[in-house]
Amino acid sequence: MIKIRKKEALDYHEQGRPGKLEVVPTKPTSSQRDLSLAYSPGVAEPCLAIAANPQDVYKYTAKSNLVAVISNGTAVLGLGDIGPEASKPVMEGKGLLFKIFADIDVFDIEVDATDVDLFVQTVKAIAPTFGGINLEDIKAPEAFEIEERLRKELSIPIMHDDQHGTAIISSAALINALEIAEKNIGDIRIVISGAGAAAISCAKLMIKLGVDPKKIGMFDSKGLISTTRDDIDDRKKEFVSEDSFDSLKSALKGADVFLGLSKGNIVTGSMIKDMAKDPIVFALANPDPEIPYDEAIAARKDVIMATGRSDHPNQVNNVLGFPYIFRGALDVRASCINDEMKLAAVHALARLAKEPVPAEVNEAYEQRDISFGRELIIPKPLDPRLITHVSSAVAKAAIDSGVAGLTIKDWGAYERGLLKRLGNDNKLMRNISERAKKRPKRVVFAEAEHYKILKAAEGTIDEGIAIPVLLGREHIIRQLIEKHNLELGDVEIIDPRDDSQRDKREYFGNVFFLKRQRKGLTLFESTNLMRDRNHFGAMLVESGYADALISGITRNYRQVIRPALQIIGLKDDTKVVAGMYIFQTKQGPVFFADTTVNTNPTAEEVVEITLLVAKAVQQMKITPRIALLSYSNFGSAKGYDAEKMRDAASILKETHPELTVDGEIQANFALNNEILSDIFPFSTLTNKKTNVLIFPNLAAGNIAYKLMQSMGELEAIGPVLLGMKKSFHILQMGCSVREIINMVRIAALDAQTK
Repeated sequence: MIKIRKKEALDYHEQGRPGKLEVVPTKPTSSQRDLSLAYSPGVAEPCLAIAANPQDVYKYTAKSNLVAVISNGTAVLGLGDIGPEASKPVMEGKGLLFKIFADIDVFDIEVDATDVDLFVQTVKAIAPTFGGINLEDIKAPEAFEIEERLRKELSIPIMHDDQHGTAIISSAALINALEIAEKNIGDIRIVISGAGAAAISCAKLMIKLGVDPKKIGMFDSKGLISTTRDDIDDRKKEFVSEDSFDSLKSALKGADVFLGLSKGNIVTGSMIKDMAKDPIVFALANPDPEIPYDEAIAARKDVIMATGRSDHPNQVNNVLGFPYIFRGALDVRASCINDEMKLAAVHALARLAKEPVPAEVNEAYEQRDISFGRELIIPKPLDPRLITHVSSAVAKAAIDSGVAGLTIKDWGAYERGLLKRLGNDNKLMRNISERAKKRPKRVVFAEAEHYKILKAAEGTIDEGIAIPVLLGREHIIRQLIEKHNLELGDVEIIDPRDDSQRDKREYFGNVFFLKRQRKGLTLFESTNLMRDRNHFGAMLVESGYADALISGITRNYRQVIRPALQIIGLKDDTKVVAGMYIFQTKQGPVFFADTTVNTNPTAEEVVEITLLVAKAVQQMKITPRIALLSYSNFGSAKGYDAEKMRDAASILKETHPELTVDGEIQANFALNNEILSDIFPFSTLTNKKTNVLIFPNLAAGNIAYKLMQSMGELEAIGPVLLGMKKSFHILQMGCSVREIINMVRIAALDAQTK
């Protein structure tokens, strides 16, 4: 599990604009006429239309894509009853997940009401604003009554995710686990630890799938819910057992399934050994499961295991469900989320887990052969197919069960529309991070006497993406670590100038001298240069002691790149190096090059740069669609830059016909398919979303990326150095800790591929 520190978490929520969400206009507002249309007097027309036909609210407002995430803060995560204000960061986080996974807009609503009647009245009063309501972190038993009453009294989709989300995901996992174990769902005996909202909802849904309620043994904090007890509330009475197990241990003897929704470390390996053949163990307490994954696997080789953790196979994560369930419900204007829709989501998830896993999912988790089996009984959270499979299944179930206000006629077009929504999240860096974590590389931080570098090194350790090697004076680095309470006690620190490194300096100096002896460098000069951290760090990478180097936060680009070029050098099949920036846009990543190295490349060098970028983009599992930019469109103007880019496009089309590339072309046409297809329908970029922009010279590329970075409010990653024999990447001067960590992710992935 990724380690999160208190200050880091507080800084994340405080820095920049406080919180995690904002409201963004979706219509033009650049003129007085626009404002008059948006508000008075123009707004009167949609108001009158809605008054005449209330269903037009979906046509003229954001209601059709707006969900309320509502809580009173009485059961927040593992924090308990902390109140509505303290629950707001969690509700904002839930809203963020809705947006990035399913493009659903959210207002989080924190209600100061623990009384059920007042809470229900409050939600009913604000319900006209929303297309759906996600209830969150409300304690049982009030949560049950609140959801039931709101479902009866409102005609929009309502779901308490704490109950139904876990139930849907774990039920899908159960279907597939039983298939692997070759057991019939009606024959199995289930032991459940926990009797809260999630546990009861799981049991109810599993009964609908075919589990025999008489074969469920549910334990609360006082033991088995049985006929011998007189303290059972109405919610639990449905699960009263006629058995007489005196403990969880005795109940597990011969049981087929254990479902844990309680607390960590209450089940042991010996208890798992007593279960039936091919035991199914869903230990879902977080952060510590009821039994540690490794202990369960060691106890039984035939166990089929799931947890709530991301560092083990089969993570039961609610994000597999709620974004896509609401997406499907909203898209057909469902009046509720009924059992048919929940069961449709269950079966869609179960089916998806059995389908061939696409390459991008394998790459995201740094595996080659992820396939249905004991370690994959539910889909991975980063699987891009979730939105089409689950949302479509839910929408169809809503239509078939008669609760939909709209009917979808073209399901293919609907699914294509769903896929377009995926551009809103930052999945590129998540995928790169996941791949980096699978095989962490040794990364040299050449400027470790800087606080930001040390903070980034700490972050890379916490995330598990790299093993830092810090260069600098140890006493200064230790002082900074102590001053800022950083956890870097075991990290290797090397001072290139220290006497302890004399032998290494001499060895590196000799190696460097052999590379540069005919370039005017003496052995003395070569050895002396090894006192410089960038030279020394480059030699650590060149010698294989480390896998990658990060530098540049305190020095200009050319000072840092020179040692890299002289020591590491270019790849054997490469004649140029180039700098690439990645911009995260709402439509997905866009790659800019060359932005940092080549002042005025020739047509042949533009071809080399384009091929370097194309390969780098392909390594990120993205198909490059490349525009060679100019002030001219396909011969519309003369001049060296226009003709150079025209020639480069011709060379690329002839020598690399497999690439989608065109030019010379102006940037507005390259990025706007509508005007491109209208005016230049012959272009190979027509009806394709351009994602790679190649600039004619350094001035254009450098100015463009800096303008985007300063004015576009887009996250920029770079510059990524392309064409090097080994992984060496240069930071922007003054960059943030986040930007450094992003570069480490890129460097680690680059090192893996090299």
